[in-house]
Amino acid sequence: MTAAAPDSAPDSAADSAPDSAPDSAPGPAPGQGGSSREGGARALTGLLAATAVALTGTRVSTVALPWFVLVTTGSATQTGLVAFCEMTPYVVVKALAGPLVDRVGPRRISSSTDLVSAAALAAVPLLHGLGLLSFPLLLVMVAVVGAARGPGDLAKHVMVPEAAERGRVPLERATGLSGVTERLSSTLGLPAGGILVALLGPLTGLVVNAVCFALAALLVALALPRGMGRPAPPGSPGRPREAPPGGEPGYWRRLGEGFVFLRGEPLLLAVIVMVGVTNLLDAALNTVLLPVWAERSGNGPAAIGLSNGVLGATAIAGSLLAAGAAHRLPRRAVFFTGFLLVGAPRFLVLAADVPMWAVVAVFAVGGFGSGFLNPILGAIAFERVPRALLGRVNGLGDALAWAGIPLGGLAAGAAVAAFGLAPALLAGGAAYFLTTNLAGLRPEWREMDRTRGRGFRPVACADAEAAGAAER
Repeated sequence: MTAAAPDSAPDSAADSAPDSAPDSAPGPAPGQGGSSREGGARALTGLLAATAVALTGTRVSTVALPWFVLVTTGSATQTGLVAFCEMTPYVVVKALAGPLVDRVGPRRISSSTDLVSAAALAAVPLLHGLGLLSFPLLLVMVAVVGAARGPGDLAKHVMVPEAAERGRVPLERATGLSGVTERLSSTLGLPAGGILVALLGPLTGLVVNAVCFALAALLVALALPRGMGRPAPPGSPGRPREAPPGGEPGYWRRLGEGFVFLRGEPLLLAVIVMVGVTNLLDAALNTVLLPVWAERSGNGPAAIGLSNGVLGATAIAGSLLAAGAAHRLPRRAVFFTGFLLVGAPRFLVLAADVPMWAVVAVFAVGGFGSGFLNPILGAIAFERVPRALLGRVNGLGDALAWAGIPLGGLAAGAAVAAFGLAPALLAGGAAYFLTTNLAGLRPEWREMDRTRGRGFRPVACADAEAAGAAER
């Protein structure tokens, strides 16, 4: 599971390389027959390219959609409602899509859902141009986008360990490169969104997002090596070699196996709770508080793109450093330091009414710290979850961690309306600081370093399968 990127309101399992040989990598996945170096490089490159294109479009929309609502309605509350209607289906469908991703395969899910997102986004400017876009219909369109993005993002995410194996890349390096891709998308997408909105209007940004989703679907369908992103073969960890009596388990049985496994992982549950709170606060900042600050301060939409673009640029530096060295660094210390840098300071600097250069400086420092977060989160989840349970466990974990995101925009809009912008920012910063510091006192966080490189635990996997068999 991953934290939503601090610059977005959106955005896991294999064995990692052991510490004794940090630059080695696991062999090909079962059933791959030993991929060539060329095929391995193509696997990781193709997946990262598809992810980058889809995320770049999403980041453009992160600026365009709230600004479109603000300039057409003038309401911070309605802006928060739009974010709620996009993120609620995102979280719910992502939680329920895990069994489908595991059974059908992430490749097909990724391509099909990206096409649905593209069609829904393209319909918004079309309907607006025809004078048919009412506010309730806009809510429906963004809900469709959220419902499609959830399983699409999950499908791309669970293909990371297979791409790492095919490319013979250490797991933490692969998750680091995935983090670099996410941050690079923010660096390009957010400033581009600010510029597009400022020069051509917010609807142009939505058109760009639709094109990006269509291109991502094409990349997944054509650029990935043949055979990649298929369901886990029988006999792979987490899936029995022979089907149980009565055939393959049904949807709800598969979903229950994911719950059983996740319930037995205290570290993953602790990560989910803490990241869930920070994701809610990040959503409040990015969907409502930052746009309202940009409008009331007179800096305009370009300030949103500039501040988050700088955050994304420095996050790339942090992610690149994490990709090269994270497997040698103490995870726990780096993890909480990263949150300390990227959390409360962003809220407090906006509340302080300081010059724009100070805002940019704080976002730059925070971005560097945030670059270390998702590589660590991804490696922890990938190394603890069996391949055949990836979709279910990561879908549930991500959905639970992102459950507060739909409420973030609503809460921020209500807080601004009731108390004003500065008090809402101060409250958000205080909540962020307390959440990320108090959580680190719990004992399960020590497991972040103790289990490095150990991979998934067969006992936990067996427990999940046994529970499913008992229910049958």
